[in-house]
Order: sequence, then C-alpha cells, then structure tokens
Amino acid sequence: MTDDLNSSEHEHKKKNKVKCNGISGGIYGMAFLGALVYYLQHATSFGTVVWGILKAIFWPAVIIYKVLEILKL
Repeated sequence: MTDDLNSSEHEHKKKNKVKCNGISGGIYGMAFLGALVYYLQHATSFGTVVWGILKAIFWPAVIIYKVLEILKL
C-alpha cells in the first residue's frame, strides 16, 4: 500500500516539474524583441512586416551558426 502511495506521489511530482531553459531563453527573447522592433520600424508595407517578423524569429540561429563556423566548433 505504501509503495502505491510513493509511486503515485513520485509520478505526481514528475508531472508538476517545471523545466527552465535558464539564461539562453532570455537572451533569445531579448534578441527577438530587438530585431522585431528594428525590422518593424523599417517596414513600409504588409509584406515587409511579415518578412521582418520571420527574420526576427530566425536571425539569432543564423548568427549562432556563423559564430560556431568561425570558431570551427
């Protein structure tokens, strides 16, 4: 009986566990917001707004790729 309680309590704790990405999520978020503001300030049409949003989402990944390429990691 106590084993059943312990296992169900353990499963309950597993389900409620919050995963934290640490500082990397915050850095990506700030980079995204900064890029979004930059691209939207320079947008002149609906197409450039959409293109700016897409660029703001993906440019941090491109920057990291280029940095790793330069460092040969």
